[in-house]
Amino acid sequence: MSTEISVSVSAAPIDVAAAIGAAGTTETGATGAFVGTVRATPSEEVGKQVVRLDYEAHPTLAEETMRALAHQAAEKWPLARVVAIHRTGSCEVGEPTVVIACSSPHRAEALEACRWLIDEIKVAAPIWKKEIYTDGSSWVGGH
Repeated sequence: MSTEISVSVSAAPIDVAAAIGAAGTTETGATGAFVGTVRATPSEEVGKQVVRLDYEAHPTLAEETMRALAHQAAEKWPLARVVAIHRTGSCEVGEPTVVIACSSPHRAEALEACRWLIDEIKVAAPIWKKEIYTDGSSWVGGH
């Protein structure tokens, strides 16, 4: 199966429905999707209220890494399409920051590929997250 891959890293707001819709085809029976959003509680700091996240990404390597990982997913699972979008810039609480969608003939493969891809992007892509609190800020994660 030849896999269509679409990746982007952008400061533009993510249209979640369009991203997931772009992954589907008439030849596949399943689209697995992950949508990451800004939550009000921090990932690492205890007792601090998050007011927004600021994301930065390497201008070329972030997309290159995401594309390489999408190709690896396509080698592991029979995927028709892969869509991976990550935000940069300031993102408010509740706002989508990342969407991963994978289509496959069957749900197990679509879901497994989607989970693997978001996990790998979080580890390998040069994208950095700063949590902004009511009383300061902190860089979290890291590569």
